Amino acid sequence: MDLKEIQNLIKFVAKSGASEVKLEMEDVKITIKTTSDDSKETTIVQQIPMGNAVPAPQPVAQVQATAPAVTETPAASSKEDDDSKYITIKSPIIGTLYRKPSPDKPTFVEVGDTIKEGDVLCIIEAMKLFNEIESEVSGKIVKILADDNSPIEFDQPLFLIDPS
Repeated sequence: MDLKEIQNLIKFVAKSGASEVKLEMEDVKITIKTTSDDSKETTIVQQIPMGNAVPAPQPVAQVQATAPAVTETPAASSKEDDDSKYITIKSPIIGTLYRKPSPDKPTFVEVGDTIKEGDVLCIIEAMKLFNEIESEVSGKIVKILADDNSPIEFDQPLFLIDPS
């Protein structure tokens, strides 16, 4: 089972409203638990050793993500009209966002920076893998919507870009 399949499973469980789902395959055991009181979602992926004696499986990875709260107010809808001329760069994966390549280096981009297609905007760490998020458009950074070193959801808006 690859990362995309696990991410799709997490999204499906979150949308379905189930409180717990367990999936066991030949070499992988996945448990997804959701709690409604604090809107946290925990996924535990475990490798099961092959052989006759099966000891207790050890956790391989744990992903925690906070579900974003969505509230619609009249002020928010008028702000969306202002932002409609901008392109929103969204997270392709769940993980932790880093705006710098390392703690002692400057950030990849700041508000007001002009970027071109293919420029690295940030890094998202998912399951101990660091994924560079590149711009799909050219333009100017108008707003940064996510903080450095913060948990990120799939499809969460990260940057607003003015393509003009």
